[in-house]
Amino acid sequence: MHVLGICDRGADRDAVERVCDRLVDRLEREGRVGVVRYDATIADGTAVHDSTTVGGDVSYELGADGDWAASGTGLGVGDALDRLASDCAYAVVVGVEDLRHPTVVVGTDDADEEGVVAAVEQSGDLDPDAVAAELESREPHETLHSLVDRVKRSPKADQAGAIATFTGRVRAKDDADDARTQYLEFEKYEGVADERMAALETDLEARDGVLEVELYHRTGVVEDGEDIVFVVVLAGHREEAFRTVEDGINRLKDEVPLFKKEVTVEDEFWVHERS
Repeated sequence: MHVLGICDRGADRDAVERVCDRLVDRLEREGRVGVVRYDATIADGTAVHDSTTVGGDVSYELGADGDWAASGTGLGVGDALDRLASDCAYAVVVGVEDLRHPTVVVGTDDADEEGVVAAVEQSGDLDPDAVAAELESREPHETLHSLVDRVKRSPKADQAGAIATFTGRVRAKDDADDARTQYLEFEKYEGVADERMAALETDLEARDGVLEVELYHRTGVVEDGEDIVFVVVLAGHREEAFRTVEDGINRLKDEVPLFKKEVTVEDEFWVHERS
């Protein structure tokens, strides 16, 4: 699922609504769209700024503290995106600053901010096709659950008796006395890493009894305790599923050019330079 943020830079409510509507309409041509709407209100219910209502196939409202506005379950933006990832091709997040995803800002033509893919003063300045194309080139948001759901929808799923998975996460320490790792930062060799990942999936799927393979590795900053990499294998039996998961993560680490920087409370370094 590709995620797009929309943020207000002093635009009036109608301008933001029109930009949102145009982008949602454009993305709906390609697939199902979920909308996460941030309703910026303070504790007494007074609006900090005008809220925005947009379309989409699924819509969630978040309160000013990041809770679900309706149910108060404490789920935030990340949780909303995780829930949408299995069922939607796109998610549009309205009104959330510092989103880790491509963003369109409304109310300025200054696109110099990191992560901003378009900056417009009004909806007429927007090129929805260009935004959609740029969004497709960016890393999608995936979860273990969304990848498992994807292989379950495979035309070959009737032949499957097993799904095996691996999840790699950021480890805070190797030993109790180690300096705590705050986050890892991953960069990929553009144009090569994705090709190698796709080729590896194809190679693993050619094995007898293996029906579908999904490999996913995050890039950018991944904080302590967060998931980094997933391997999901749909197979006829558990033996080939387990073997393929193990081979999949080992070969991904060996064959896909990804570079890791580790940032601890005491130091930071690129792992390949220290090895």
